[in-house]
Amino acid sequence: MIERYTRPDMGAIWSDANKYRIWLEIEVLACEAQAELGVIPKEAVAEIRAKASFDVKRILEIEEITKHDVIAFTTNVAEYVGPSSRFIHLGMTSSDVLDTCLAVQLKQAGELIYANLVAFRDILARRAKEHKSTVCIGRSHGIHAEPTTFGLKLALWHEECKRSIKRIEQALESISVGMISGAVGTFEHLSPSVEEYVCAKLGLKPAPVSTQVIQRDRHAEFLTTLALIGSFLEKIATEIRHLQRTEVLEAEEYFSPGQKGSSAMPHKRNPILSERICGLARLLRTNALAAVENNALWHERDISHSSVERVICPDSTITIDYMLHVATGLIDKLIVYPENMQRNLELTHGLPFSQSVMLALVRKDVTREDAYKMVQRNAMKTWQTRIPLRETLREDEEINARMSSDELDAIFDPQRMLKNVDTIFARCGLND
Repeated sequence: MIERYTRPDMGAIWSDANKYRIWLEIEVLACEAQAELGVIPKEAVAEIRAKASFDVKRILEIEEITKHDVIAFTTNVAEYVGPSSRFIHLGMTSSDVLDTCLAVQLKQAGELIYANLVAFRDILARRAKEHKSTVCIGRSHGIHAEPTTFGLKLALWHEECKRSIKRIEQALESISVGMISGAVGTFEHLSPSVEEYVCAKLGLKPAPVSTQVIQRDRHAEFLTTLALIGSFLEKIATEIRHLQRTEVLEAEEYFSPGQKGSSAMPHKRNPILSERICGLARLLRTNALAAVENNALWHERDISHSSVERVICPDSTITIDYMLHVATGLIDKLIVYPENMQRNLELTHGLPFSQSVMLALVRKDVTREDAYKMVQRNAMKTWQTRIPLRETLREDEEINARMSSDELDAIFDPQRMLKNVDTIFARCGLND
């Protein structure tokens, strides 16, 4: 599924053409910086800038012989540039190009993810406001607890989306770091000003210190952030999967005309998008673990991280891009059933109001322990007989001695329990 789906913007970031374009820009920028220092003739740099190019197919042909991607690349570029190509890659090591390029690619990908999160945040805000007063039962341990609103569920997700946006901003800050410091990071054959020049032109910051590579805690932070965003989307998808269950059916994924749910059962309408999101979140967590394990390398560098990153960086960014695309459409078109929410609210015959009754008794000078026992014995009777809690309470002599029928009736009002919804929405910035 992931291989078939590649949105042009995110997929293009990880194409060979984009990678080699960035490599070429790094090499040419380094030449420009060297020319400013008088290390390379300025006329040679002008020729390099004018002639430098590459051919993806040709690079791969050369790599079949050299078994080294950067050498294959510089060899192909030299075929375009001619004698001045001797100044390309001067004093640099392969990782100067590879790691700086990867930083650019992850920055490009992160900026798209950021834009997707902002769009998703706005959809969540709209649906939250729409359902601010749509009353439904809240659940803990999967069991009916007390009334809430569907808007509060969406407000909760909206708030976490805002935190996800902050996390991707921080991850972008951490990953937007380049390096042009030579074989073990000592600048033996380069001036630090070359690194500063190249990074500035690419929108990166120079790594304050490096070895032969940029340190992998930065990449781990980025991939872990994607995993956290994935777990956020999984949280939403898991809730929708429960709410779409036949016995619940408080919300449902949009089912388009002509869509089929099962090859065997024509009646099926399955939460396939939510299930897809939950499955893909597992990939992101797996990739994040691999990124964490990449942090420990031998001495100034080994190559154990390289093969892993060639998989996890494209896969995770393309996966989260797709997940956000799916989740945005899912929430935008989500079908909500307020009448079923009301039906489920009444399913336990008033049991969600047990705490309110208990607290009302406490306010009438009953100890909390005694009030709990008085309400619980009636609640258990309601569980067993399905007689509404309000009726079992009216029949209880201890409670009747302390609470009038009108006082009991006032307690069984969902709106009274939701009097602070506006305050919560204001805290979330959703009351405008």
